Amino acid sequence: MFNIGKNLDQFSTRFLSRRKVFVMDLAISVFISVAVAVATFLLDVEVVSDRAFDWVWGFSSVVGSALMFLLLKTYTIIIRHFSFKDTLLFGLAALGKVVVMAVVLLLFGFMKPGVIAMLAVDGIVSLVALCSVRLLMIYVYDAYKSRIRELEHRSRVFVYGVNDKAVATASRLRGAKRYEVVGLVSSNPTIKDTVIADKRVYYFPDKQSFEQEVRRMTVRGVIFTSEHDVVVEQDRLVRYCTELGVKELIAPAVDEVTGTSADHFQIRKVRIEDLLGRDEIKINLEFIKENFRGKVVMVTGAAGSIGSELCRQLAGFGIRKLILFDNAETPMHNLRLELEERFLDLDFVPIIGDVRQIPRLDFAFRTHHPQVVFHAAAYKHVPLMEENPCEAVLVNVYGSRNVADKCIEYGVEKMVMISTDKAVNPTNIMGCTKRLAEIYVQSLGKAIAAGKVPGKTQFVTTRFGNVLGSNGSVIPRFREQIEHGGPVTVTDPNITRYFMTIPEACRLVMEAATLPNENRICVFDMGQPVKIDTLARRMIELAGLVPDQDIEVVYTGLRPGEKLYEEVLSNKENTDETSHDRIRIARVREYEYADAVKAVEQLETLSRAVRIPEMVKLMKEIVPEYISNNSRFEAYDKK
Repeated sequence: MFNIGKNLDQFSTRFLSRRKVFVMDLAISVFISVAVAVATFLLDVEVVSDRAFDWVWGFSSVVGSALMFLLLKTYTIIIRHFSFKDTLLFGLAALGKVVVMAVVLLLFGFMKPGVIAMLAVDGIVSLVALCSVRLLMIYVYDAYKSRIRELEHRSRVFVYGVNDKAVATASRLRGAKRYEVVGLVSSNPTIKDTVIADKRVYYFPDKQSFEQEVRRMTVRGVIFTSEHDVVVEQDRLVRYCTELGVKELIAPAVDEVTGTSADHFQIRKVRIEDLLGRDEIKINLEFIKENFRGKVVMVTGAAGSIGSELCRQLAGFGIRKLILFDNAETPMHNLRLELEERFLDLDFVPIIGDVRQIPRLDFAFRTHHPQVVFHAAAYKHVPLMEENPCEAVLVNVYGSRNVADKCIEYGVEKMVMISTDKAVNPTNIMGCTKRLAEIYVQSLGKAIAAGKVPGKTQFVTTRFGNVLGSNGSVIPRFREQIEHGGPVTVTDPNITRYFMTIPEACRLVMEAATLPNENRICVFDMGQPVKIDTLARRMIELAGLVPDQDIEVVYTGLRPGEKLYEEVLSNKENTDETSHDRIRIARVREYEYADAVKAVEQLETLSRAVRIPEMVKLMKEIVPEYISNNSRFEAYDKK
């Protein structure tokens, strides 16, 4: 790994050799003697006109200087530790030099009028010169060390690309305390060595050329300005960086619009999520901001992976107040500290509460009257919910009903519920509970639209697959296993999943919330499925290790309720189009609101009584496509 301290400071920890110090001092002392003689000659002093005097003057200076430096050992004094005490020693050396010169001149018969004055000037100026040179060297050394310390805190970086965003990023970082942009990197050799926005453009055809410039300029990182660029360069420039210990960084996507200063520009390290080959999602940011500006917004499950990212993005949309609702104390505390630090003007209220507790929900709605509610509170881990099905029902089904009912009671304009691809033909408890929540929310919305239930709230449900890096997901798990030296555990070598990053999932949730899709289920285009085995091996490589050599990959078998392949969310056979090419409307079986209410009430009663067999059978009756897989509940499936 390259270390800027080692590269820039490779000589600053060494001392000049004694021989070099002696030669330097001797040269200074003799130079002063010559300068005094020349100055005296210019003043027309007669004695200096004698060529013999000049030779004796110069010879005596060399002998006197060398003799005193050797006797007093001034060359052993470390320059950077020069002190007032050392000044006295050099004063003695200068005096001794003058005495030796006087003796030599006397022996040769050159002690004439004016020579004593020359000796006095020589001694004084020699002392001043010897000390001044040392003080100047100390000043330069301290300035040099200060520059090194500054650069150790201010990383020298390349910015990848020559497009508008790359140039804007380089410009925005001008004057930043953390980064110093030293050039732009292009994949086009024809613009090599050109200058764009005062930055030289570099082209690296191979690792050797990249390494050469990194060493020469002590570059500590490369900043990419889009995930697409990271994907394009993952087998070339990203690998070069990994192998050379240069940081791979990526500029923010959403933080750019929040008005943060250069020193709060949230540049982060490239993660595995950035290497999965997904196209950048484009959203109508201004339209979304107009829809949320000046409103009171509430997020349930605010401290979770999805909820907290929703809060971060909403914070930049000019909302009037943000209500954070979650029952997790420590994550809520951490989110509060983050929002206080990053969004100084944001009015937000953290509320510790549980969606199963109607009085606590009522307090939040009654006190703050949110106009838009994002419902992200849920239990999500498939194997854990297979083991605790009653809690899954109480949170995911009963809790969702509570939130939806409070939205109606307090006149909320729109509720957006976060669902999952596991609700499609569910094979586990968690997926079925999310489908049941969808059924209740959608049937309630349609009942309001039909005039069967009083209210004005519009309901939007959003379905998407796994989010990369969410709490408890494979990415943090693999990362932890790699940090501990392995093994990395994969359930099956052929298991695949659809993935989406947390920020892009939240962007699509925002977009879906502004589209005219009320009382419908929006599904997201998840791109191509990813093999978990490939994901694990790529993470090992990104850590600079070799799979199955440095870190072993172990297959553990499918867990209860787990599918080998997830359902495709957004093909043309099961969805309808919207105005956004990444959002479609799911075609699903619709239920009457009265039937949905009855079902939820029965499930709540059974779950509170922990009557698991009856509860699971009822779930399978309400959602006939729920067929258990690799689970103890397969016994309740209709054969």
